[in-house]
Amino acid sequence: MTIRFFMFLLLVSLNGYAQDSSLIKVTVYNTHSTIIGIASFYANKFNGRKTSSGEIFSNDKLTAAHKSFKLGTYVKVRNLKNDSTVIVKINDRLPQQSKRSIDLSYKAAQQLNFIKKGLTKVEITVLDSLKK
Repeated sequence: MTIRFFMFLLLVSLNGYAQDSSLIKVTVYNTHSTIIGIASFYANKFNGRKTSSGEIFSNDKLTAAHKSFKLGTYVKVRNLKNDSTVIVKINDRLPQQSKRSIDLSYKAAQQLNFIKKGLTKVEITVLDSLKK
């Protein structure tokens, strides 16, 4: 059995015994696996628009969109072509049919050094999945 399955069983059992489940906060740090995929970055036309989290998007902040990570999750993104890294907050959603794994703000893409190419292969690691 996998670690994820054991974590699921633990969460289910804790939830069943708690009288007030809002008092239980569980943070799962997934340090045993990473996601490899393609990163892109937002076009300037999205500046000032609302994100899925309700925040106003700014290309000057370290944020990103992902298909399924909980909004507010922090992830470390590593450019596999040049080994540069950045930590971003997931505050928006990618369309489910997107072929990209993550869509980064311009500032995050600059830190990963792939502005000229437009796309790059990345490794994404979840750092924090606490619901704020």
